[in-house]
Amino acid sequence: MPTHSAVQSVIDRIEERSRETRADYLDKIEAMRRRGKRDGHLSCGNLAHAYAAASAGDKLRLRTAGKSLGIVTSYNDMLSAHAPYEDVPKLLRDAARKVGAVAQVAGGTPAMCDGVTQGQDGMELSLFSRDVIAMATAIALTHDTFDAALCLGVCDKIVPGLFIGAASFGHLPILFVPAGPMTSGLPNKEKARIRGLYAEGKIGRAELLEGEMASYHSQGTCTFYGTANSNQMMMEVMGFHLPGAAFVNPNTPLREALTRAAATHVLGMEDFGMAEMTSAATFTNAIVGLHATGGSTNHTLHIIAMARAAGYLVTWEDFSDLSDVTPLLARVYPNGAADVNHFHAAGGMAFVISELRKEGLLSDDCMTAMGKGLAEYGKEPFLKDGELVWRDGPDRSLNGDILRPITNPFQHQGGLKLLTGNLGKSVIKSSAVAPEHRIVEAPAIVFHDQDEFLARFKAGDLDRDFVAVVRFQGPAANGMPELHKLSPQLGLLQDRGHKVALVTDGRMSGASGKTPAAIHVTPEALHEGPIARIQDGDIIRLDAEAGTLEAKVDDLMSRPPVAGGTNSHDGVGRELFGGMRAAVSRADEGACTLF
Repeated sequence: MPTHSAVQSVIDRIEERSRETRADYLDKIEAMRRRGKRDGHLSCGNLAHAYAAASAGDKLRLRTAGKSLGIVTSYNDMLSAHAPYEDVPKLLRDAARKVGAVAQVAGGTPAMCDGVTQGQDGMELSLFSRDVIAMATAIALTHDTFDAALCLGVCDKIVPGLFIGAASFGHLPILFVPAGPMTSGLPNKEKARIRGLYAEGKIGRAELLEGEMASYHSQGTCTFYGTANSNQMMMEVMGFHLPGAAFVNPNTPLREALTRAAATHVLGMEDFGMAEMTSAATFTNAIVGLHATGGSTNHTLHIIAMARAAGYLVTWEDFSDLSDVTPLLARVYPNGAADVNHFHAAGGMAFVISELRKEGLLSDDCMTAMGKGLAEYGKEPFLKDGELVWRDGPDRSLNGDILRPITNPFQHQGGLKLLTGNLGKSVIKSSAVAPEHRIVEAPAIVFHDQDEFLARFKAGDLDRDFVAVVRFQGPAANGMPELHKLSPQLGLLQDRGHKVALVTDGRMSGASGKTPAAIHVTPEALHEGPIARIQDGDIIRLDAEAGTLEAKVDDLMSRPPVAGGTNSHDGVGRELFGGMRAAVSRADEGACTLF
């Protein structure tokens, strides 16, 4: 199917605006490629250090033209999504040896969990951890002894960070190895109900903790469709996974087979590297996949930063125009009741990719791990007599409440929406909000942090229609933390019949809830954006249908901006990140410190 005209238009303009930056990137990669194999530019002393810890057999392979596979891992055994990676290097080493190659862990990256730091001071380091991960990836691969690489990562900032770092080594074939979601636990509706009861004071912490631990209960990613699982969708639709790898549970025979196959496959990718696997079409495919599945708002930051690492300039307007033509095909919590295991069982990524390709919404003008185009990503992996095989995915959804065909979508536009108006630019996860709540016009109540909001809620001061304006939460102010601490209370007020919304220069992410939230407001308050000029009582209109965010104030920009904010940068390591807060770009430029 030819690429849809609207999608092709976005691809063309990305290529045009990126002509110089992409050429610079390719020049840099070509210079690295011309250096040749490791024994062509590394001294004997360099190589001896690289081989010193290897077994005798691996040393022989490395000395006699065996290929070298570098592994960058985000393993830690504290976090459920990354704990499955503990034994993965052993599987990869064994798989590499069977084809005469050597696999080595080149280095590790940090992997922090937004679930652990949610509502805590440590959340202010979450977004910046992406750029730290990118630098850690570069340090791991800078030993420059590798013929190919594998990146082991799953969660929120880890995959984008690995990608950004790996892009600097675009002469190498590089694939991503997911770990998979945990098995299903407490149903999402029940989890939300328990959180609501706690917010109302009807149950205590013991009951709340019991419910949370029944939800997050084993190894693997959290099963709601937040940033972690949006990452896995994204890497699949960009062609950086083996087909069907995204949502296979950890510690299963199929997951082990896919992991082993990643090593042998990447070692056989001799004709192209990561530079060839990144194109304007690659990133438009990522955005289309995000819209079609109702994915995480965090990717309005990450995809821009990832694209920039490969020399491409992507904008929120590109997201908006692709949203206009991309139907919503999936409803996975918080956009529905199902979790990602249910999504996978209903047809999963193979079905979504096949449906989008029918209308040309995914471009096949791209290189993937499987070669040209995404046709192979409409297949699913299986074990047949112990061997890994692929066969065509389902040609229909197995559950119409979770997955729909492109001829009968849940909605005709994507799950994310760009909002514009006199408050600047922002984004909203419209797919999580019921149609009757997508337009809110109400007086503003201004807060400078979450705790101020929660104190006023507890005092009973917010039982009314209002728009919560939570500012000085942008990347330069305090690292742009997620503000999910507010979700249960806003949801309760909405359930009581009030018109409520959130407007913030902070984040909400893939777990954005049922209350309309205009997030990533740019310019942020610290940069004296319009949000810094809002006063209590100003009428704010958020219209997710029309794509507008307006303060109904005639003299808004003639007002002096409120100065400062109350953010402290001391404690839990925040004092170490002053340079990143000073250097970070705007949210609509990826909130990145590296470019």
